[in-house]
Amino acid sequence: MKVNGTVAEGFEPVRTAFVRNFETLGDRGAAVAVYRDGRKVVDLWAGTKDIDGTDVVDATDATHAWTAGTAQIVRSATKGVAAAALLLLHQRGLLDLDAPVGEYWPEFKAAGKERVLVRHVLSHRAGLPVLDHPLTPEESLDPLRGAEAVARQAPVWEPGTDHGYHALTYGWLVGELLRRVTGKGIGDWIAEEIAGPLGADLWVGLPDREASRVGRVGRVETPENGGGGLRARPKRSVTEAYEDPDSLTRRAFAAITPFPDQNDPAYRAAALPATNGIATADGLARFYASLMGEVDGGTRLFTPTTLAVARAEESAGPDRVLVINTRFGLGYMLHGSASPFLAAGSFGHPGRGGSLGFADPESGIAFGYVTNGFRKTVTADPRAQALVRAVRAALAS
Repeated sequence: MKVNGTVAEGFEPVRTAFVRNFETLGDRGAAVAVYRDGRKVVDLWAGTKDIDGTDVVDATDATHAWTAGTAQIVRSATKGVAAAALLLLHQRGLLDLDAPVGEYWPEFKAAGKERVLVRHVLSHRAGLPVLDHPLTPEESLDPLRGAEAVARQAPVWEPGTDHGYHALTYGWLVGELLRRVTGKGIGDWIAEEIAGPLGADLWVGLPDREASRVGRVGRVETPENGGGGLRARPKRSVTEAYEDPDSLTRRAFAAITPFPDQNDPAYRAAALPATNGIATADGLARFYASLMGEVDGGTRLFTPTTLAVARAEESAGPDRVLVINTRFGLGYMLHGSASPFLAAGSFGHPGRGGSLGFADPESGIAFGYVTNGFRKTVTADPRAQALVRAVRAALAS
């Protein structure tokens, strides 16, 4: 397997795990990047840019090979970037986390949502994971249509009393809040206030000029052993929830029906901050590094106070949508059995089927993994977990 890039001394286990992902866990094209204390210590890529690309072993053809600049759609790993946008508005005194959403977005108060707080939106406690009238793929490309649909929707539990993963509606909630405060679309705001200052290759709404860098994505099969000892098959209760058309689980992931083609240029160009961010592994890791401190001696996004707020536990226990125990801070999943990161203080967000980004302030580690092959996993992909274990081993050696 031809692997490109570099690892700093002591981080060789990450390269070993990365190679094994291709040999035994089905990766066809992927990249991983790790920063420690704001400096890059791992930067690896291999395979083909497209999931259906040829010559996966050598991948020497520039037309098909994954390169240092290859980016991929990262699905729900986008949520961590979107959360940072609202938290930066809070840091700047422009958004009160304990204010009702309707204070910024008056139309949102309809259907019994007067007491939904900004904090509830970020911690998946708003009671709005579903739409009674799902959007079509075409409608979903217009952020105003999504915002209008959420504003009309009645909560399915009393806001603030319980939590459940807002798989798709999270994006319209966060995006419209930001638009009401700043007057800008969230994709443009992220480009100007986060990605641009950081020099990070990540986008929510892909510009035409960057389209050639992005590969095609698709499904890959899950090995029977699950990889690295992780559960290969979900519990029966989880499987039944995904199969039941009336469950909150199924309805939450069906807020857009049918789900859009993720290789469609129109979908990639739209700004859906819950699901369609596009990034390189370095872009994702660099973003998380900037939440903890200066990156390469330059930009830092979060103050220590905002960092503490972001990763303080807001929700924990049985998730009414994912039907497993989950933990959330403000916009970020927290380390736990459903989504293992590096250590107890880690926070970040996986993307359904593979991608992962997180930060661990205690060790100074920031991590980004992106792939063109999506598996059935939602929160703990075996390939990403193998790489996380390798980082942990490198730190322990």
